[in-house]
Amino acid sequence: MSTEGGFKVAVVGGAGGIGQPLALLMSLDPKVSELVIIDLNVAMVPAAGVAKDLSHLEGKCKVVSLTLEVNVDKAIDKAGDVLTGCDLVLVPAGMPRKPGQDRKDLLKVNADIAKGTVEAVAKHAPKAVVALIVNPVNSVVPAMCALWEKAGLDPCKIVGVTTLDVVRANKFVTEITGKPAEIPVIGGHAGTTILPLFSQDPAGRLIPADQIPDLDRRVQDAGTEVVKEKNGKGSATLSMAYAGARLGKAVLMGLAGKPTTECAYVKSSVHGDLSFFASTVTFGRNGVEKIHPVPGSLSEHERRRLEEMTPVLKEEIDAGLEYAKGVQFSKL
Repeated sequence: MSTEGGFKVAVVGGAGGIGQPLALLMSLDPKVSELVIIDLNVAMVPAAGVAKDLSHLEGKCKVVSLTLEVNVDKAIDKAGDVLTGCDLVLVPAGMPRKPGQDRKDLLKVNADIAKGTVEAVAKHAPKAVVALIVNPVNSVVPAMCALWEKAGLDPCKIVGVTTLDVVRANKFVTEITGKPAEIPVIGGHAGTTILPLFSQDPAGRLIPADQIPDLDRRVQDAGTEVVKEKNGKGSATLSMAYAGARLGKAVLMGLAGKPTTECAYVKSSVHGDLSFFASTVTFGRNGVEKIHPVPGSLSEHERRRLEEMTPVLKEEIDAGLEYAKGVQFSKL
């Protein structure tokens, strides 16, 4: 397939705060010929309304929708027609963490939500790349990948979207240096597991070593900046949509035969005994085609941080794999 595409893309949760701008950005990609908006009937606006709105944009992209009734409809039963033939399924779904809710509770809720989508894709579009923006990503991706493998499918099709960490690191470095940056971010997608490698970029290397720890923490905690300024009325939606679309476009370029590299959280063996890790990944015709090793030329700060965050990430991976032990896809 040419880089001009003809790809079918679905956004599950496409009527939400992240989903709407993400759907807009994907509809503008010339490689996308059909866009599917899927959401629940309790979404902030009807999925059909989002689809109709996007269908008025110039260009060749056809937009369709599906609304699922909460606690009644299952995607595996209802979404077959719209998911069939999908090349990429982006999933900005799930519930935000509530005050007093621990990570295990959030994992159970959001893993159940992700499972409903992922098992539907496994049945109706098993060759699609599934890009998950479902927190906690560090646990949900291993859980869904384990279930995907139980169904006999290729784990290289399941990808955790960590691109926002890269986007933020790039922006902050450019603000300081005035130069464009492309900072790889490795590890995971929460708190201390987010490790930007400023040493691996020419602009990043211009920043004095004594400023790196604070900049590192700013990338880790950047989401809190948005929550604070939105004054309790939201979190990072527009920047997350941009980052999700950036990852989505990379996947489509790869599927079209032009290998494209981005950072992503995937099943991996590049670091110690961690079975999942965010690192530089090359996407090709089959999804994840190459997982690049952790650079050997890390700074002292980066080496120390990598060592410190490894047990934290392992615990979160293990929580996802534990969830998957007692669960399996149905009706495949």
